[in-house]
Amino acid sequence: MARRTPALQRGLDILELFTDGRESVSAPEVVAELGLPRTTVHELLHTLSARHYLTRHPEIPGRYRPGLQLFRLGSAYTDGLDLPTLGREAAREMVEECNETSHVAVLDGAHVVYLAKVDSSHAVRMVSSLGRRLPAHCTALGKVLLAALPDEEVLRRLGRERLEPMSADSITDPGELVHELAGVRESGSAVEVCAANPDVSCVSAPVRDRTGQVVAALSISVPQYRWSDERCARLRELVRDGARRFSLRLGASGA
Repeated sequence: MARRTPALQRGLDILELFTDGRESVSAPEVVAELGLPRTTVHELLHTLSARHYLTRHPEIPGRYRPGLQLFRLGSAYTDGLDLPTLGREAAREMVEECNETSHVAVLDGAHVVYLAKVDSSHAVRMVSSLGRRLPAHCTALGKVLLAALPDEEVLRRLGRERLEPMSADSITDPGELVHELAGVRESGSAVEVCAANPDVSCVSAPVRDRTGQVVAALSISVPQYRWSDERCARLRELVRDGARRFSLRLGASGA
């Protein structure tokens, strides 16, 4: 294994202090938080400032803020983000962990649209396709995406009258849907049992970008004969963790 460079690691540790949202740092704070020698910290801060990764605070002497070079690197990373490609990567990871079909979708009005799909290796697979639109209230993906909206916006998009079902288990009452969305917000995931397809159940979790906004949803779909309460609980853990990793790739906070 290649040897890591201690000085570079220490410099990166300093830059990563800003990932918790703080505006600036001082040399004594870096010494205290990272446990580095005082002389080493001053040398690192000087080097990072000279390369424009940090800049001295214009109003508070002795404090440093992120510099222009960090902005340039962040912009280069953001420009290279491709939601469908990253979504397929996240879905593939889900399949590797549980060997069930995984989807990524976004919200389009009152519908979800599939951006990515990776099938399981089982002989019986999900009949779905990229670009397909489904009523959001009938899917776990849709519930996750709707839960990111205020209730009034949900009702504006879907209407206050009876919702059209896709199966006998679909939610048709807007009030019931709003109540369920409150639970989705609290738990951080959604479950759908045979509401879009009488033979399939699904779990889903939200994907966030660097601003904290929900921009997509990741799901795991399971034929009903492989579904159980125990399996549901485990898959909810997996999909939440998968959505968290996906969000990190989009620049979301690790918290």
